[in-house]
Amino acid sequence: MKKRGYNVDSATKYLLLFHYCCEAGWKDLFHLFKHDPDFSQLPNLTASQLSHITGRSEQHSASILYKLHSLSAEHILATLSEENIHFIPFYDQRYPDVLKTLPQPPWALFSKGNTGLLSSQKIAVVGSRNGDQYGKESLKQLIPPLVKRNFTIVSGLAKGIDAFAHEQTIESKGNTIAVIAGGFNHFYPRENIGLARQIVNEGLVLSEYAPHIKPAKWHFPARNRIISGLSKAVLVVQAAKKSGSLITASFALEQGIDVFAVPGPITHTLSEGVHELIADGAKIVHSAEDILVELNGI
Repeated sequence: MKKRGYNVDSATKYLLLFHYCCEAGWKDLFHLFKHDPDFSQLPNLTASQLSHITGRSEQHSASILYKLHSLSAEHILATLSEENIHFIPFYDQRYPDVLKTLPQPPWALFSKGNTGLLSSQKIAVVGSRNGDQYGKESLKQLIPPLVKRNFTIVSGLAKGIDAFAHEQTIESKGNTIAVIAGGFNHFYPRENIGLARQIVNEGLVLSEYAPHIKPAKWHFPARNRIISGLSKAVLVVQAAKKSGSLITASFALEQGIDVFAVPGPITHTLSEGVHELIADGAKIVHSAEDILVELNGI
């Protein structure tokens, strides 16, 4: 199939290309953006000049420039279009304003599915990858009333509580958003690929990574800031002391977002993190009404 041509402005072109340039990091873009907000000077920069702007080595800068000049934004956009993937820069009207308040907001989002959900009211649901029947039953009670009040449920597509939350939302005929820690070509974990495809068809999947980027260990805590940042509140269901969901809750507290927690049996390790959150001020949840009243949702 012949790819159609795309006219893209300088900012979008180079912002897109940076996301396909693995050598470039968030801070590289930040320093360059401060120096050249629309990236119009970038095509003419030397490695030495880019190094001076970003504070990185000339070798690193030369590698970035080589990649940028060897890639075609028009070709990439055409491929994304064929795969029904939207590229949403931070200045796009569809980009959620709430994310712009993060200390390190995503420069852009890749999305697949119903982008209209970005403007909906959202609650994040997170918890242990080892979530058990207690967690599942808790979500069966909590999610349907939230869906009935038109809340979109946001989670991270991990196994356990994340997957339970997405599945229960779909079963309740609600809307769900999955924020993933890699590109669309590398859904993780593999056991949730079917669920991911279902969310693409019935909800929305988001990533700050280009489709070819594989999930990396450090992507997961970075992903968590988006989960909490999108949401009006974060609900934690089952979490051990070192659970990644506590990172999401921590981001939420830093962002001034309400954190709710479902208590569990005191003998269960998956209650330890949740009970610590409650001790630190998270709002205890016995029913969906506890959340709805707090958020003025009823």
